[in-house]
Amino acid sequence: MVLQQRERILEAALEVLAARGFKGTSIDAVAERAGLTRQGVLHYFPSKKRLLLEVLDFREALHRENLSGRQVGEDWAGDFAEAVAFEQSHPSLAIVHSVMLAEAVTGQEPAADYVQQRCRSLQDHLAASLTERYGDHLPSGLSAPTAAAAVLALVEGVHQLWLMDPEAELETDRYPRIVRDTVAVLLGTDSPADPGTGPAPRPATDPAVRPGADPAPTDGQSPATNG
Repeated sequence: MVLQQRERILEAALEVLAARGFKGTSIDAVAERAGLTRQGVLHYFPSKKRLLLEVLDFREALHRENLSGRQVGEDWAGDFAEAVAFEQSHPSLAIVHSVMLAEAVTGQEPAADYVQQRCRSLQDHLAASLTERYGDHLPSGLSAPTAAAAVLALVEGVHQLWLMDPEAELETDRYPRIVRDTVAVLLGTDSPADPGTGPAPRPATDPAVRPGADPAPTDGQSPATNG
């Protein structure tokens, strides 16, 4: 019951944050969306800052669960393409990230600290994983740190493109395919996918799915959660 209530609040907060940003989000608005009282929300999340940070962790848990059926790291390009496809089918996940990134750029707390630390953590983790697999230089010739930064910048930019593209809901495989093909070239791990390959198209459904049970462990990070 406690887990269900927490997830109910987190799902409501995810939707409110995606629509209003951190400054525009209130505990009262989250409580109303969740069908609870203000005190009902504060019982689980004693401050708005704590709620925001747990929403961001919730977002990552959803990504990890989605990738739990894959052998993450065996097909880097496919992993990142799948992460983009997942967010396209749950737009609030990408919108929350974009809202937090915008607030971080202007130095607003607590988004700034979280996003800065997360960006560095993701780059370092991916660079270390690539170095472990390929050594100092990848098959493409790029160094592991350069490839890690380039891949994450690609995924970040693609998120902004599809969020602003009115055709993205109709052509759901386009942006995952772009990521799949480009990451393959950046890493030099294989040739770009054929036009018809990549993650299967997903319906653009939202809000976020429930994570349910603890997700199966991966290599420690979801490959494209950004921020």
